Amino acid sequence: MSLKFWQKGDKNNKAKKKKSAGREWLDAIIFAVIAATIIRGLFIEAYTIPTGSMERSLLVGDFLFVSKINYGARTPITPISFPFAHHTMPITGTKAYWDGWQLPYYRLPGLQKVKRNDVVVFNYPMDADEPLNRPIDKRENYIKRCLAIGGDTLVINDGVVSVNGKVADMPEKSQTEYYVKTNGVDFNPIAMSDLDVDLIQRPSRDVYVFAMPHSEVDKIKAFSNVEAVKEIYSEKGEYRDEIFPHDPRHPWNQDNYGPIIIPAQGWTVKLDSNNFSIYERAIRIYENNKLEEKDGKYYINDKQADSYTFKQNYYWMMGDNRHNSADSRYWGFVPEDHIVGKALFIWMSWNDQGSFLSKIRWNRLFRGIH
Repeated sequence: MSLKFWQKGDKNNKAKKKKSAGREWLDAIIFAVIAATIIRGLFIEAYTIPTGSMERSLLVGDFLFVSKINYGARTPITPISFPFAHHTMPITGTKAYWDGWQLPYYRLPGLQKVKRNDVVVFNYPMDADEPLNRPIDKRENYIKRCLAIGGDTLVINDGVVSVNGKVADMPEKSQTEYYVKTNGVDFNPIAMSDLDVDLIQRPSRDVYVFAMPHSEVDKIKAFSNVEAVKEIYSEKGEYRDEIFPHDPRHPWNQDNYGPIIIPAQGWTVKLDSNNFSIYERAIRIYENNKLEEKDGKYYINDKQADSYTFKQNYYWMMGDNRHNSADSRYWGFVPEDHIVGKALFIWMSWNDQGSFLSKIRWNRLFRGIH
């Protein structure tokens, strides 16, 4: 009888069963989704400019990379959600997350604090008023320029923003609106195409309303058919009820506003009839307190109080297209827990007009954002 002593070793050393092609694809997809989710959540995320509120610094159709590490990544508040969908599924239109389990706000250490003039992506704070009342990290993404940080005093006079008594730097491509009166002769469309100018309306044959950066004003004045150029802004004391804090005691408008103090973490404000409407929303909505006014007295969480100390920093955000931007002038402060990240650079820019290759704005590719 022969002994097949090698058979035992053979069994122990059998090669593991090879994965099927389908299983290998599935493993690769799962790994890619997990890796992309981590990168998107903690390091960098793509973002598209959907509106003209930052014209002409940023254009509709610009694709940006937004850094999460500059200000410190915000850990997920709503951890159970569908990968790569923000708050709504693309086809069904249903919620892309489950809000039955929410985590407290926490931000990892960052490279810097939010600074004045940073271009910042944040969650739209007014979504808290919507019937859906989405969690903070599932609210709409907005992009604006930070003009003031916690502790700053901001004033707008005839469209000019001042922070702490100093005129704020005007972004090079920031747009405002101008009346342009001509002698009745139309502009040469070819010459106009070389300018950073948008026609808003034409009230009459000899009057145009243009949105343009200040740098284009002298170029427009140089046209032989132009008789006058005048900047458009609302007059002081001209109250607009759509302007924050929506209170006639503060007769402010988009061009003449303030002074207003931006809340900072640890800052204590003395509550009175003059400032209650300014800080009421931040205390009640963003810092989750019950706030009431009864017979001229204030009650926070059912206890009488004449002051309040803020728990987080706030920011004042405005679009560079000053007359076509829904921003802090309309809805007030942006809380720190709503900050998503800092816009770094444009990696692609797409124009809807022209042929395929001409739709790409080649001169904007990989341009830094300032």
